[in-house]
Order: sequence, then structure tokens, then C-alpha cells
Amino acid sequence: MTNFFDQTASWLLQGRRLLRISDAHTMLLWAALIGLLGALATIVFREAIGILQILLTGHKGSFVEIAKGLPWQMRLLLPAGGGVVAGGFLWWSQRMPAAANSDYMEAVAIGDGRVPVRQSLLRSLSSLSTVASGGSIGREGPMVQLAALCASLAGRGLRFPVARLRLLVACGAAAGITSAYNAPIAGAFFVTEIVLGAMAMESLGPIVVAAVVANITMRALPGYQPAYEMPYFPEVGLNEIILFVFLGVFAGLIAPQFLRVLSFAKTGFGKLAWPLPLRLGLGGLLAGGISIWVPEVWGNGYSVVNSFLHIDWIWWGVLLLLVCKVVATAMTTGSGAVGGIFTPALFVGAALGLLFGQLVHGWWPHATSAPFAYAVVGMGAFLAAATSAPLMAILMIFEMTLSYQVMLPLMLACVVAYFVARGSNGPSMYEITLKRSREEEARIRLRGTHMRELIKPARTILREDAPFADVAAMFLRYPVKYVYIVDAQQCYLGVVALQDVTSLLMEKTATETRVAGDFLRPRFLHEVTPEMSLGEALQLFLDHQGERLPVIQEGEQPLLLGVVDKTTLLDAYFRLDRARTDATLPPPVGL
Repeated sequence: MTNFFDQTASWLLQGRRLLRISDAHTMLLWAALIGLLGALATIVFREAIGILQILLTGHKGSFVEIAKGLPWQMRLLLPAGGGVVAGGFLWWSQRMPAAANSDYMEAVAIGDGRVPVRQSLLRSLSSLSTVASGGSIGREGPMVQLAALCASLAGRGLRFPVARLRLLVACGAAAGITSAYNAPIAGAFFVTEIVLGAMAMESLGPIVVAAVVANITMRALPGYQPAYEMPYFPEVGLNEIILFVFLGVFAGLIAPQFLRVLSFAKTGFGKLAWPLPLRLGLGGLLAGGISIWVPEVWGNGYSVVNSFLHIDWIWWGVLLLLVCKVVATAMTTGSGAVGGIFTPALFVGAALGLLFGQLVHGWWPHATSAPFAYAVVGMGAFLAAATSAPLMAILMIFEMTLSYQVMLPLMLACVVAYFVARGSNGPSMYEITLKRSREEEARIRLRGTHMRELIKPARTILREDAPFADVAAMFLRYPVKYVYIVDAQQCYLGVVALQDVTSLLMEKTATETRVAGDFLRPRFLHEVTPEMSLGEALQLFLDHQGERLPVIQEGEQPLLLGVVDKTTLLDAYFRLDRARTDATLPPPVGL
């Protein structure tokens, strides 16, 4: 296999040189191939779910319809059994040697693009067991992971450098999310907005190509259908726009609480000192117990969201289903099940939007749109708040509806929800966004760093009347070039240089009557002030050959406050520079 990849890479390199094709053009071709592979990987996973459905229940299709046709004992035990099997696969994957970046997001954003094979496959099998047995979790997570894995394997086989390998894996992720939701534009922006955190044409171009090819592949193969069957979105009047803004505020307030519930459940399950199979089995058992009375909690909620958009629901029925779905999802994900919460977030957003729409439509039936319109916008607003990716959420709902009428209320609601959720400092759906936020906070903090924050005690200080023996002892004790000299009020006077003391000793001159002030070099070194910025202090160190500089309080009495080490200063500077570099994906380089 290695020889095959090496030979292929050699042929492609020769062909590229012959045709004079640039690196950017070849990357587009590779992105198209990854789009095809990503679509096929998601199809394989989807068909595997169908096969397991038939083996376990004798039926294939909507999880909700399957659950309604099963006896209550099966609704209870099937998710529990699936959880035990899923836990077994997950335990097996954790026994493997730990990879640096097991998640595709980290492999792209902060890793080297190498997605581990065995761990990814075992985690996908774990997710398959949970999803196929009715677990209340999305299937998009393993789909995207498998698509990214295919891209990583292809890039590694062709020996891509790290920058291009990371970009190729990003293309695979875009293909996976596109194949899961049939939304190529949103799939591309999902990766650039959430995973990469920056949009540059060098990376966005290949990602768009991969997403489009994946969508074309999905449409060409049997079994294609839209993720959601969207009704016609009515034209919204200007007077009603303010209601969609309030919906955005509502979604922005609720989304962080939804994520906190999932985090609380995960913490609770983590306190159980049980093996993974038993923990996931318990999560499945609890979710299955809810499905005895509310079978709609089975699966990721596709069919229920479609019913929200086409069927008139009683408000208390929507509220009951919303609460049960959130609890079932918390039990499933909290137990450690591998999957996605992207689709459950759409479910919660649709339910909240529908409740909000029913409320305002009940008050002003002749001045507001039908409740389903609020459900559509609620999906986007809640997704924007939960993922911290408003642009992706806007594009996804637009691609699903293909309606320009939805854009104005959708844009307002998504942006408002995003800022409300961000203002609450709540959790984020994706850990990579939290890491990027911490990096951004670190950059801001470092930019505003003043020397007052980096001051260390100055241990090599002597009074100007200190005898020569104390000066020599100080140099013997500390490996420094300068000793700082102060007066009786601790005001800084200057330094004594090691070379002056050494010269005196070599000349064997009498030193009994000499004091530190006799060797004083007044204001010889550059002086750092407490309010000096990182950049200003760095300029002083560029002219200084030593390791330290004194920090002096400005004023009539120049008090010596301490020292700043060059090592500490450079460490802060390089952390700022590294954070700035890691914020964007490096442009692709040649093979």
C-alpha cells in the first residue's frame, strides 16, 4: 500500500510539473476527491445503522416509529443493551495508546492532521451501537469523524506536509457535515468558523470544493432525502421583526443552560466508579425508561422536528417532549456515549421556537406568522448560541428552506442569540472553541501586559556604603554581571560591574578601605518602569547583553522595585506570537 501511494504521488508530481499546475490548483483537486470519500464514509455509516435496526427490531427507518411499534420492555432494554456494547467499544479504544489529537477538530486546529485510525474506528463503532439502539444522540459526530479519518489517511499515504494535511482533514470534516445535513455551504462554514476559527481563501476554497462534491455525491446515490422537509416560509412584516429579535434573546439565554445540563449530567456520571460498559448501559436504561411513556425521545429527533413544522401540536405536548428529550439526551451523552449533540440542539431550538410562536400567535393571530416559522428561526438561533457560529447557523437554515424570506428574521435572531449567549460566559458545544477563546483571552491579556506583572525580587542589592568584601561575596554567590546599588532610602543609584571587581582583584590592589560606592556606574543600565509595555521592554533588552534589567519607580525618588528577567519577558512575547500564529491555519505548501 505504501508503494502504491508513493508511486501515485510521484506520478502526480510529474504531471503537475508537466502541466505547470500550482499548489492551490492541486489542492482543489484533492479536496474534490476527499469530498467523494467523505460522502461515501457517511453513507456507509448510515447504511450500517439501517442494517442494525433490522437486526435488532425487524424494521428500518424512523427511530420514533420503530419505538412506537415496540413493546415497553424493548423500549427500556434495547437502549440499555446498546449502551453496554457501546461502552465496551469505548473502553477498548481507551486501552489503545493515547494519540496526541484523537478528535478531528484538534487534529486540524492545534494538531498535525493525523487522525488515529484504531481509536476513530472503535469510537465510531461505539457511536453506531448507541445510535442504532435508540440512544438520544446525533449521528453527525461519527460521520464527520469518519470522513476526516479518510482524508487523514489519504494525506498521510501521499505524504502531505503538516499544513496541507491539516487542510485536507478540514476538507474531510466539511464533507462529513455536508453529507449529514445536505447543506454544502453551511458545511464549509462549519469548519472555517468553528474548527479553523478564521476564513482565508487558501483554506476556504478547498473546503467549499469538498463540501460541494460531497453534496453532489449524496444526491446522486440512492436514498437521498433532505434532512428536514421545510414548508414554505411566509413573508415577515417589519412589525413582526421585533418578535424574532426577542426569540433570539430567548434562545441565547436558554442555549447555555442546555449545555450546562449536559455538562452536569457528564459530571454526575463521572462520579460513578463503574466500568464504561455499565455506565453507558445505565445511561441507555434511563433514556429507555423515558421512552416507555414518550417514545419520541428515541434517536436524534429528525422525524419529530419535521412534525413540528407540518403538524399542529398542543403547547403542553411540545413542552413535555422538550423536557423529556433534553433529559434523555443528557442521560445518553452524560454517560459517555460517543455521538453528536448538533442535531439534538436543532431539536431543542425548534421546540423552543414553536412554543414561542404558539405564544405570540395566540396573542396576535392576525399579525404574526404561523408558529412553524418561529420553529425554523428558533433552530438557527439556538444553534448559533450553542455553537458560537452564527454565520454557519444562518447558512444552514437558509439552505434547508431555500427561502429569502427567512433571511432577515433569521440573521437578526442568530446574531442576537450569539451575543446574548457569549455575554453570559456560558459553555460551548465544542471544546475547540473554548480553547480558542482561552487563547484569545491570553492574547488580549499579553497585549496589555505591563512590566509590573513580571517583576521579580532583586536579590543582588547592596547599599552604597557596603564594604568591598560584601561586593565580592555577592558576585561569588550569584552568577550575575551587575550588583544593584541603592542609598539608605532604597533609591536606585546604579550598578557595580563584575568586570570592575575582577580587574581590581587581578591587580592585587588593597581593597580593605573600598566600598561599593567607589565602583558605582550611575544609571549605566537601561531601566524598566512598572507601566512599560511588553514591546517597549523588549526593545530595551535587545540592546542589553545581560539576563536582567532593574525596574525603577519613576519620580523624585527612583525606588528599586525589583528586576525583570529576559527569559520571562521572551516567554510572554513568544506565547503571544504563538497564539497569534495558531489562530489561523497556515497556507498550503508544495508536495
